[in-house]
Amino acid sequence: MSLDAFFSPQSIAVIGASTNTSKLGFAVLDNLVNGDFLRDGRKVYPINPKADEILGLPAFAFVSDIPDPIDLAVIVIPYPLVPEAMRTCGEKGIPAVIVISAGFREAGMDGLEREQELIEITHEYNIRLIGPNCLGVINTVLPMNASFSAGLPPKGPMDFMSQSGALGTAILDWAQAGRLGLNKFVSLGNKADVSEIDLLRAWAKDPTSKVILSYMEGLPDGQEFISVAREVSKIKPIVALKSGVTQAGSRAVSSHTGSLAGSEQAYEAAFRQSGVLRAHSLQDLFDMARAFGYLSPLQGDHIAIVTNAGGPGILATDALEQAGLKLARFKPECIRALEQFLPDAASAANPIDVLGDARADRYRFALEQVIESPSVDGILVILTPQAMTEIVETAEVIAEISEKVDIPILASFMGEARVEAGIETMSKHNVPNFAFPERAAMVLQAMSHYREYRARPLPSFESFDVDHKAVRKTIDRVLDEGRLSIGDAEAKSILTAYGLQAPPSEIAETAEKAVEIAADMGYPVVLKIASPDILHKTDVGGVKVGLQNPTDVRDAFDLITYRSQRYLPEAHLWGCQVQKMVPSGLEILIGMNRDPQFGPLVTFGLGGIYVEALKDASFRIAPFSRDEAAQMLTEIRTKALLDGVRGEPPVDKETLIDALLRIGQLVLDFPEIAELDINPFIVYEEGRGGVALDMRLILLKSESNSSPEQVDTPGSFK
Repeated sequence: MSLDAFFSPQSIAVIGASTNTSKLGFAVLDNLVNGDFLRDGRKVYPINPKADEILGLPAFAFVSDIPDPIDLAVIVIPYPLVPEAMRTCGEKGIPAVIVISAGFREAGMDGLEREQELIEITHEYNIRLIGPNCLGVINTVLPMNASFSAGLPPKGPMDFMSQSGALGTAILDWAQAGRLGLNKFVSLGNKADVSEIDLLRAWAKDPTSKVILSYMEGLPDGQEFISVAREVSKIKPIVALKSGVTQAGSRAVSSHTGSLAGSEQAYEAAFRQSGVLRAHSLQDLFDMARAFGYLSPLQGDHIAIVTNAGGPGILATDALEQAGLKLARFKPECIRALEQFLPDAASAANPIDVLGDARADRYRFALEQVIESPSVDGILVILTPQAMTEIVETAEVIAEISEKVDIPILASFMGEARVEAGIETMSKHNVPNFAFPERAAMVLQAMSHYREYRARPLPSFESFDVDHKAVRKTIDRVLDEGRLSIGDAEAKSILTAYGLQAPPSEIAETAEKAVEIAADMGYPVVLKIASPDILHKTDVGGVKVGLQNPTDVRDAFDLITYRSQRYLPEAHLWGCQVQKMVPSGLEILIGMNRDPQFGPLVTFGLGGIYVEALKDASFRIAPFSRDEAAQMLTEIRTKALLDGVRGEPPVDKETLIDALLRIGQLVLDFPEIAELDINPFIVYEEGRGGVALDMRLILLKSESNSSPEQVDTPGSFK
């Protein structure tokens, strides 16, 4: 259902309009009446059974008393009265309602029940709802201020949504101070109905905005957010500031993957996959907002620096390189012209140092030469206030030239008191200034990332021919037995059903059976404790490798089972798993942890015992494409090991990519899988593939399997 009634209503009813200037109901009505909404035939109807007139408008006791149709209702009354007011809106046929009133989900269980009642009413009457517990909605184009924020912010190219009303008031105040120009503003509140996803859809093709900004604390449907944001980001940039991503308070995890994955990693992966640009602070959010709102798109990664100070020029160079950008190389004729015009001590190379005594004319000449160079994709102009510096005049030059070219020109007027007038001059011409070059580099990096995202096609997802029935059978049997953990031997059957290679293995309940299996398999072999209760076998001394003969196998069997019983006496032991020893290779971790908001978060990193210590992993939310799987290999700090070091050949990356995609399909096909570890996955040199050595799966607890019982499958050793 369209959200147009929220942003372009012809008639608004304010339920709870007040004559008391200290009440929110007065503030909302005052913003509408005195905010220029009442023009072009638009109407506002105050609803207050105790008043005849408010702010010169006739008041009505109830919405039902209004003879005309209503497009939007704003409810500002005590929470016990809100559900009935919502019903009257439904009976009146009002398609959109903003509930500013608090006292719902944020107030505890009773409030949650009240909010659920509102949701039921929206479904019954086909109403779209923003809120409850929100600041309201603003559209500067109409104009309309249906909020209790003081005043209407200046127009601009930015749509902004915020889950925090208090943060919203601060942002609106910054906007009114001239820091930002807003197009539309929505305080989402509790998001009982309308969420970030709805607003992304509504704002995607809004011709009056150039960038979508969002402050979010949580998402109602992570998978849908990725799907929608992925397409909207192709149309215009989305910049998001996400709070509450630390591990504090998160659930306990039992696997290597679980200890690596968390809310922060899930959001980082979701934003990366959907093209959303991550702001790590409000300052980042504002900086990127101004750049995307007012500057031309960045067409490449080659940046020119023009500065009157060597030190800041070096800092800018470092920052740009660290951000993955490059210094532009000028044509010889450009360098010759600069050398002829600039003083002998100046630098005509990039960065161009026009020296500390530079006036506005030097900046003008340098900029005019640089903008003619086809190798320049963006320009950073740095100014420090020195005795000869013409601050305002230089700002005017930058503003004039920026209006003539279609490449982004960013300024960094460093300082405060003396450069204030110059910054104000550039602000009037929509040239963003950054107090430090590093902030400008961060913005250019974001612009570069957005350019790269738009250039990539939307992802396509592969589907492999797998034995789904075999996996279904294994998982159902485990759950029927009251277990939530799937040990190495059972996990092997699941992974082979999905096309991953694993060495031959078999469980032995006795030492003699282990010797028999080893003889059939061929030496050397590996023995591992087989138990659904022992996750990390090496922690209890439950692994022995390189066993060459029957004596080695018997001794290892006895030692492994003894250690396991000693350290974990309550663990149920099936015996030992005898596994064919495979050649050594590079040890990799491939895993999955199911995030409560986004679903399966697949992990890739260096394997073995060092994975948790190094915390070196990359993440993607399934489903992901082959290209995205390939990117995961480039994002770990130890990626050089994949390419081969000290004479070692490169590893078989296609095998790793294939394994990641197959695991992604597995965890999508079976949402019962909560955590999964393959550690290590041994990968060999190019063309030789890889093999999964140690595997573990944890299933989600449900009502039907919440009472585990002791089991004797697949063997019994106690």
